[in-house]
Amino acid sequence: MKRILLSAMLLLSIVCRLHAQTAPDTTELTKLLQDFLAGAGRNDVAIHDRFWSEDLIYTASAGRRIGKADIMREVSAEPHPKPGEEETVYTSEDIQIHQYGDTAIVAFRLVATTNKDGKKQVTHYLNTGTFLKRDGKWQAVSWQATAMPKAPEKAP
Repeated sequence: MKRILLSAMLLLSIVCRLHAQTAPDTTELTKLLQDFLAGAGRNDVAIHDRFWSEDLIYTASAGRRIGKADIMREVSAEPHPKPGEEETVYTSEDIQIHQYGDTAIVAFRLVATTNKDGKKQVTHYLNTGTFLKRDGKWQAVSWQATAMPKAPEKAP
């Protein structure tokens, strides 16, 4: 009985330590995310190619499921924004990273700020990505984006 109890306590302590472990690659994953968001605002094909894995499953906030080939086709078809044109800047807030060996979950609030006709429009999304480290580099293999409801405008 003591052996069973001791084994169970040892297993529990190992599991708790694994769960509570800080993500050793937090800095690398955060930089990858920030570089990606900056490139996405410029419609950078190379940054998309680097960020997404070939076997990506992406569920967009509109409920559409696509893969990397779809994303690359769409990004390649859109021209780079010209100076003075409508442009969206993407930033991240509240980044949370959980790492499990060569797998990491990255969750954050995406802030999309668009200047359109002289007015600033801000949209928020909750994003969660699953990353795998293959051949020494992290790539997103799964992505879920959820549009957050807009806050009601205050009456004057």
